[in-house]
Amino acid sequence: MLEAGSRSLSRRVLVAEYLNRLMGRIEDRDAHIAVIGLGYVGLPIAIRFCDEGFKVTGFDLDVSKVEAIKAGRSYIKHIPSERISALSKGGKPLLDATADMSRLKEADVAIICVPTPLTDKKEPDLSYVEETGRALAEFIRPGCLVSLESTTYPGTTDELLLPMFTAKGMKAGQDIFLVFSPEREDPGRADFTLRTTPKVVGGITGRCAKAGSALYSKIVDRVVPVSSTRAAEMSKLLENIYRGVNIALVNELKMLCDRMEIDIWEVIAAAATKPFGFQPFYPGPGLGGHCIPIDPFYLTWKAKEYDFSTRFIELAGEINTAMPYYVAGKVMEALNDSSKSLKGSKVLVLGVAYKKNVDDMRESPSLELIRILKEKGAVVSYNDPYVPVATSHKKGFGRMRSVSLTEKALKAADCVLIVTDHSCYDYAWIVKNSALVVDTRNSTAGIRGGRVVKA
Repeated sequence: MLEAGSRSLSRRVLVAEYLNRLMGRIEDRDAHIAVIGLGYVGLPIAIRFCDEGFKVTGFDLDVSKVEAIKAGRSYIKHIPSERISALSKGGKPLLDATADMSRLKEADVAIICVPTPLTDKKEPDLSYVEETGRALAEFIRPGCLVSLESTTYPGTTDELLLPMFTAKGMKAGQDIFLVFSPEREDPGRADFTLRTTPKVVGGITGRCAKAGSALYSKIVDRVVPVSSTRAAEMSKLLENIYRGVNIALVNELKMLCDRMEIDIWEVIAAAATKPFGFQPFYPGPGLGGHCIPIDPFYLTWKAKEYDFSTRFIELAGEINTAMPYYVAGKVMEALNDSSKSLKGSKVLVLGVAYKKNVDDMRESPSLELIRILKEKGAVVSYNDPYVPVATSHKKGFGRMRSVSLTEKALKAADCVLIVTDHSCYDYAWIVKNSALVVDTRNSTAGIRGGRVVKA
């Protein structure tokens, strides 16, 4: 009995040492941070930790990203190369990058920022999270903190990741500290930064949450602790489903207002003057980005496990998914009014990024629109100053290169289709030199002359 008690005491002392050592290294900014996935989420958070004096190693299987960071070159438009160079060059660089996952054993903290896409059947694809989890379980040492930031369904952290560490003999809150802290990155946004955006943190245990909160308090102004990883996972889904449902509402109203010959943009502007009880959302050609088009399907899939149908969310998804077809129909109608068929007509698409002033094409409705228009026989080209080359895995898209936006290009098009409202576009000039403009973003509001059709 004494021997068992002694082992129990030694175990408690070791657990306390793990937590105290980790908290001390975080407090002193001596903790070595590993960021797995160096995309639009991972690279900014790696930079933010470097800004606070932490040494960061970024991991990515895309060798071109690793080489770019080592060369001090940025591959994300809103992050200047000078920022990367300042952190990755010099005598004691704070930022390093590698594709060698065995180097995870150097880390005190591992932050997972890998993609969580959907399969072709609209089901969660967690293969990137699984592969990362297996690598961490193999290489990371006891006493480390692991944070999952990739958006996913409630239960991923404790049902998928936790067993991988348990199988290696590591217990959460003792040998390893496991949290979920959803990313809130919004590329191109200037009014809120990573530092000024509150960070939600949920842990498998209280010790895990304590460690996670201590970590993120070093890079954000406010940490919002919640009771569990599941609560944190659900909070991220709620944020984006809220937006998706409201966008679906105004998209549906846009189609109704079109039939009723009412300007939906005027209606929204009028409603937005109410100082309480209303928040404006705006219609568009469909949803894009890495969150809103995907996140609702993660929850609807998980809900089936509980014999629950998320009808409201699914209906919103159906409306938003159908918007590119609605816009294609408006292009067809506008061309018909000019005694032209869509088949054989030249359509110039303006913007393939999913939102204005960024170079991010993920889930962009432009890509689906181009595919649909091509499928119906249109001769499609595009211009986007942020995206010189556009590719899509969807059948019938292929690879396209941005054309120069010139007066000649506008006059040669049977229809100019505004899909992404980049600020650099001169919309008055575009309308003036185009035979037909179909505008999905209300970019041409107030411009007189020319033929403009809202879609």
